[in-house]
Amino acid sequence: MDKPLVAIVGRPNVGKSTLFNRVVGRRIAIVEDTPGITRDRIYAEAEWNGREFVVIDTGGILLNEADPLRAEVTLQAQAALEEADVVLFMVDADCGISPADQEIADKLRGTRKPVLVVVNKADNERREQDALEFHALGLGEVFPISALSGRGVADLLDVVVRSFAAEPAEPRYPEDAVKLAIVGRPNVGKSSLLNAILGEKRAIVSEIPGTTRDAVDTVLTRGDNTLVLIDTAGIRRAGKIQGSVEYYTVLRAVRAMERADVALIVIDAADGLRDGDKRVAGFAHEAGRACVLVVNKWDLCAEQPPVGAEKDVAVRRGRAQRAAMKEFSERIRKQIPFMDYAPIVITSALTGMG
Repeated sequence: MDKPLVAIVGRPNVGKSTLFNRVVGRRIAIVEDTPGITRDRIYAEAEWNGREFVVIDTGGILLNEADPLRAEVTLQAQAALEEADVVLFMVDADCGISPADQEIADKLRGTRKPVLVVVNKADNERREQDALEFHALGLGEVFPISALSGRGVADLLDVVVRSFAAEPAEPRYPEDAVKLAIVGRPNVGKSSLLNAILGEKRAIVSEIPGTTRDAVDTVLTRGDNTLVLIDTAGIRRAGKIQGSVEYYTVLRAVRAMERADVALIVIDAADGLRDGDKRVAGFAHEAGRACVLVVNKWDLCAEQPPVGAEKDVAVRRGRAQRAAMKEFSERIRKQIPFMDYAPIVITSALTGMG
């Protein structure tokens, strides 16, 4: 049996990632006073009173949102709700009950899972009294806390672990599972590749560079083999990193490589090998990881069948493709000779080739 899953949900900017980081005991989710910082759902293991569990941080929920990217974030949060054993619904003591809080509460009221209303920023006795108004949401007991200072978090976790099944859970994945970090510069198709491997829409896929901000772990089991796939944000060169959020995002991607066994370095076939690709390869090489160069989006380079195709067109086209792949691979070898040990795999996440 897997470890119990605890999902932290709520509207944007109520302190979900701050609580997540405090519970797991280290800085995993990006924290900044900018709404919408967490986009994908993030998993991390935690322990309290001898009970191990997995915490899920989610992006802010805004129901009935027209913006496509925000709607994707909400879908990711809803997916976390579906797989969770316990739900921590986080609200803000400073703001009181907002219309967005009420909409989320209405949705949570239909779930059969334990839902704990966590009132953040209740960092003194007066704020704790103010938190009582959240009983009006109709979701049961209210837990005033300060995720920043830790006030009230211990009492909350006592209740969380009491909500779990009595039997201790087995590890979420074996200790000897092979960890693969999917890395590359922005918009080369890392999340699309992850989704193609998994066969589900696990990471947000968008044409906007920088859609994945956090390193996202996903477990894949095939027979007796277990892989942990780590999807990361795009790594830019230093001069193009804008603001502290992007700085921590790049740092997170580099650290993901350091904890991985293998780095899958994704390259955009249509763009060819750029300086940014060489930079990513350098990070992986310096981390001492085993590396695979994954050339994605080969469908954009595929030769189209000639007009008036003859019987042997498939054979000729196949030969041309193999020749083009060989030439592309040789060009990569010349441009990054320090990666001569890394196999090159040519793929298309869109078509499933490779």
